[in-house]
Amino acid sequence: MKQEITDRHERAFPRRHERRPTAGPAPSARPPVPPLTYVPLGERPLGRLCRLFTGLALYGFSLSLLLRASLGVNPWSVLYEGLGHHVPLSFGTISAAVGALVLLLWIPLRQRPTFGTFANIAVLATSSDLGLWLVPAHLGLPGRIGLLAGGVLLNGFAMALYVGARFGPGPRDGLMTGTAAVTGRSIRLVRTLIELTVLTAGWLLGGKAGAGTVLYALAVGPVAQFFLPWFAYHADDRPARPPAARENGEGEGGGGEAGRRRTGALTG
Repeated sequence: MKQEITDRHERAFPRRHERRPTAGPAPSARPPVPPLTYVPLGERPLGRLCRLFTGLALYGFSLSLLLRASLGVNPWSVLYEGLGHHVPLSFGTISAAVGALVLLLWIPLRQRPTFGTFANIAVLATSSDLGLWLVPAHLGLPGRIGLLAGGVLLNGFAMALYVGARFGPGPRDGLMTGTAAVTGRSIRLVRTLIELTVLTAGWLLGGKAGAGTVLYALAVGPVAQFFLPWFAYHADDRPARPPAARENGEGEGGGGEAGRRRTGALTG
């Protein structure tokens, strides 16, 4: 009888030392950055193609804003100019040659050219020329400062759009995402280090840099890192798989062949 009363008391009044379940951490308002792996062209193509070509067009336009600002070109252009003092090649030829060399650096990073790589080459030239035609030259200093700030912000935003579409990055962005995956460092840090390295090399070779060059090198990585969580293609964006497909290991990170291809690729 005494034992029964004790059991009832314990059920009615739990012991103080017993832990009660606690609520989990509040969900973050900002989505996490997904792996920037290559996703096949046939998977949700409409939305991803819109992100890709919008991002590439805005990226090329942002380059024209930086050129019209005349306060310093981006670090890669400094490198091309510096190399031009030492080799008898045009600016465009040097740019193409450096792009090919950067693609060779993809090999140890286990990167491969994809649809996005070639789209990068085709769209940037057209959108840059269009921007130079639309944006007037020889503006006053306040206008040029505005073009510089807007160009850097737009450049980082556009980068987040087209890299986040996961069709594969362009030559220089592939170097960024591949290095970030191998080292485990953030896109922000890797991009900043690459830009500063390229800027230093170009300056030592005789290229001219300005305040805008330094601002671009320091700011474009953090800007892209800020926008990537919002515009990168997430696994949650995909339609739900049927149960049979999930059981066979298909899906993001599953044991099927498609999952192995995705998880085996590089992440950013």
